[in-house]
Amino acid sequence: MRIRLVLVSLVLVAAPTLQAQWKPDAAFEAETLTHFQELVRRDTSSPPGNEIRAVEYLKQVLDKEDIPYQVFAKDPQRPNLVARIKGNGKKRPLLIMGHTDVVTVDPAKWTFKPFGAERDGGYVYGRGTVDDKDNLVAGLMLVLTLKRTNAALDRDVILLAESGEEGAPEVGAQFMVDNHLDAINAEFCLAEGGGVVRTGGQVRRANVGTTEKEPRAVELIARGPAGHGSVPSRNNAVTRLSTAIGRVAAWVPPLRVTETTGTYFRKLATTAPPDVAARYRDVLSPDPKVSGPAAEWMLDNEPQHWSMLHTSLVPTIIGGGYRYNVIPSETKATLDVRLHPDEDQASFLESLKKVVNDPNIEVRWARDRYRPAGASPLGTEAFTVIEQQTKAHYGVDVLPTMSTGATDMSQIRSKGIACYGIGPALDTEDGPKGFGAHSDQERIPEAELHRFVRFQYDIVMALAGAR
Repeated sequence: MRIRLVLVSLVLVAAPTLQAQWKPDAAFEAETLTHFQELVRRDTSSPPGNEIRAVEYLKQVLDKEDIPYQVFAKDPQRPNLVARIKGNGKKRPLLIMGHTDVVTVDPAKWTFKPFGAERDGGYVYGRGTVDDKDNLVAGLMLVLTLKRTNAALDRDVILLAESGEEGAPEVGAQFMVDNHLDAINAEFCLAEGGGVVRTGGQVRRANVGTTEKEPRAVELIARGPAGHGSVPSRNNAVTRLSTAIGRVAAWVPPLRVTETTGTYFRKLATTAPPDVAARYRDVLSPDPKVSGPAAEWMLDNEPQHWSMLHTSLVPTIIGGGYRYNVIPSETKATLDVRLHPDEDQASFLESLKKVVNDPNIEVRWARDRYRPAGASPLGTEAFTVIEQQTKAHYGVDVLPTMSTGATDMSQIRSKGIACYGIGPALDTEDGPKGFGAHSDQERIPEAELHRFVRFQYDIVMALAGAR
């Protein structure tokens, strides 16, 4: 323990000296904004992806700076780019990830053009501004700065501009770890999956993703005899499915606490109002009579926090029938299931079948596993540095966080690489207004984009800079 404390102290003392070698100026921020807007303007909606549009732009920028890179592709239109800034090899590499694809848009619902990267009131609007071309441009500016300053590094710093994060990891992260792990293998990884929270323009907390739930959809398929809609039937597939969905919605899977969630709620309780803080502490109690009511309160008031502690099942698609006067012989519902990392999936499916409790309904996985569960430890050099730099840049402590969504850090973690999710400061008010990720008015504060670029650079130099 004494040795570890000494090493951490050296990191924290050495970091400011390393960071003093470079400071961004107005020209650097203007360049950052130019690259950011150019990347946002390239429509890389997945499907179909066409991430080659972003990769071709990155190649032009890297070629101009004489930074070597490699391109790996399962699908020529959906390539992955890897750039590496070499260190002296005293430590294992550091991987920086940003994905080039974005989710699809309905242009009619946008006030600003979804791929216009328009600036207004201190914000940049467009699809991908917060998911994930902010991390992508921060990675680009990082390697440009390391090259321009001829930074002395104890680690190689690797940038992976990956495709397919939005639902097609078989062309992106999974393809890379299965076929080109040597190009991206590292000790630590930084990617999306965390961020700083602002309310009323003031920073309140910083979430760093250290684990995440595993997405895996389930299908409920009800079958029964077809018939005339004028004749009631107890075997009506529509009513059977409706009953099953109701049972699933009422089911509460077991509460589970991990290293990440335990630390998260204990630290969150120190900053919350007394009544809320009591619930954060109660939900960690081993006594179900104490944790149960706290979890119920979360489900009603803070459902995202409830989801950090349970496997969740949310009905999202229902289909069946083709005429109002015909009872269909088959109906189907799809559940968005986000499995807790500690969930035994075979046992979970059997439990779900018992909840449905209907032999005429098939309960099955909708697809194979594609984002494996995993977690990154909190006692690493990387996590310590992130904590220190978060305090320096944002003035708040770090909350290790279990994401209820999913990122490609899961594939990277599956290879033994400790991954941590970071991101820029965003406003809590933006989500309800429709300005968040995957929304119809996605936006990022310009000032927070620039702060995030500086923040990531300082983390990297504290971790990789030569001592």
